[in-house]
Amino acid sequence: MLTEFSSSDVPAGGRLLRFFSADRSRPPVTTIGREVVAACTTFGAMGYVMVVNPQILSVTGVDRHALIVITALAAMVGSLMMGLVGRLPVALAPAMGTNAVFAMAVAQGHGITYGTALAMVLSGALVFTLFSATRLREHVVMAFPEAVRTGLQCGLGLFIARIGLRGGGLLTSGGQFGDLRQPAVLLTFAAVLLTPVLVVLRVPAAILLSIVVVTLAGLFVPGANGLPLTHLPSALLRVPPWPSDYVMGFDFAGFFGHLALSLPLAGYFFLGDFFSATATLIGVTRRAGLMDEAGRIPNARAAYLADGLGSIVGSCLGSPTVAAYVESATGVESGGRTGLVAVLVGLFFALATFFWPLIAAVPAQATTAALVMVGVMMMEGIRHLDCSRLENVVSAVLIMLLTVTTGNLVVGLAAGSFAYTLMALVLRIRTGPVLLLTDALLALYLILSAVALHS
Repeated sequence: MLTEFSSSDVPAGGRLLRFFSADRSRPPVTTIGREVVAACTTFGAMGYVMVVNPQILSVTGVDRHALIVITALAAMVGSLMMGLVGRLPVALAPAMGTNAVFAMAVAQGHGITYGTALAMVLSGALVFTLFSATRLREHVVMAFPEAVRTGLQCGLGLFIARIGLRGGGLLTSGGQFGDLRQPAVLLTFAAVLLTPVLVVLRVPAAILLSIVVVTLAGLFVPGANGLPLTHLPSALLRVPPWPSDYVMGFDFAGFFGHLALSLPLAGYFFLGDFFSATATLIGVTRRAGLMDEAGRIPNARAAYLADGLGSIVGSCLGSPTVAAYVESATGVESGGRTGLVAVLVGLFFALATFFWPLIAAVPAQATTAALVMVGVMMMEGIRHLDCSRLENVVSAVLIMLLTVTTGNLVVGLAAGSFAYTLMALVLRIRTGPVLLLTDALLALYLILSAVALHS
């Protein structure tokens, strides 16, 4: 049995580190200096979210300046929640993947407004928080098929990469490769090829660095209209505008008025956040050596609760689902071991809101390489897929294929989930209630979508 340690057992600043430690039964193997360096590293690795998330959500018609502020505020709140409640070196921000689904739901119409989508996020976050406070989370994780989870993760990765290629001009609306005779397209292509080189060389903040370099190059590279890609603002520092139109902007009337469409998407936001949190917390805590001998995440219930509360508050601020970022592993590599890392990252995001004019000046071409790299990194989940079993391969590939070709994740999820369930029934593979409930909601979604599209 481990016992509580005394203040004499810890290094300088140990009381502060003890407060932020997930496992207070032993002294944290770190120092305040290491935590600060780790926080800077984590923020540098995930800072691109302030540019990329608004770019993805811009298809909803929401003002991009407001989206930048919403993104930073949501990341600030989520990271502070994890640092203070979960006490783990894991930073949170609007999730890549679920933000694309959020944007698709609004952009494709069918009566789904931005406020309706926010109500879906809130609903999913409330369920997530409820599950986090109980042991049900363990049963849910075990019940959902690995093949479907893998297909979702990889399908979203491909879809995010596709958004980047379209935004940067490398993929035309007709599905053709972009015209490399245009300087802007050539610059984007070069960034897509060189950014992975920076990543494999472990250059600090490689993705963020690529955004900065392309933005600076955009001052001298003309766009399709003959003007430079990058337009510097008159002031680099300014008090951020309060996004009053989107704070508490829930449209519950729209949510209940389109219940058959709202429930599957709310369920997706819940499941997406749940499995993303699980994978990220396991990966980061294992890499940091924070897991116990049985392989359990320290302070797990509080960490899940912090994630859920981050999404609840984030939706109140006008943001899609807020989730744990796998880029937190970069901070762990720099020595981060406590929730102080997440708290400092949250404060960095708060400071970044005052630089929103500069962030708004970043052109779409600068985010292409970042989106492609995020998509590629999300594809790493495919290594967990057991390709020796056809039911796994078919369901995962259907999700990936239909998501990237139709631009509709729910359609891809439906095809992959249905295929897995049917093959599981034939092969007498046990399926949990989560999968069967998901199938029922997805079937209802497809029926109503077909009626709405062809009526």
